[in-house]
Amino acid sequence: MKKLFLNLKRALLILICFSPIFQANADELFNKGKEIFLEAGNCAACHTLSDAGSNAMVGPNLNEIRPNIQRTLMAVKNGIGVMPAMEGILSEEEIEAVAHYVSISAEQ
Repeated sequence: MKKLFLNLKRALLILICFSPIFQANADELFNKGKEIFLEAGNCAACHTLSDAGSNAMVGPNLNEIRPNIQRTLMAVKNGIGVMPAMEGILSEEEIEAVAHYVSISAEQ
């Protein structure tokens, strides 16, 4: 029984280390994007996104619409609906990081 448990534990560790979700979360750009989503971009004030722990109702639920990176870049840069354009407020690198983060974490 102990050997079975150790084999299961080892298999789980291998799955975690090689899973795309773990790799995305270990990604430096992903982490920077999450920080921007929660702080400088103030995205969490309006958008629901499970990975960020945000549960807002002003903007669309990102877990439901699951925007790809291009759609996210356009919305962040130019604004959409009541969402303001962030171009000129966030740097190009910050916009790319938050778009990277949203496009990956919304897929999870």
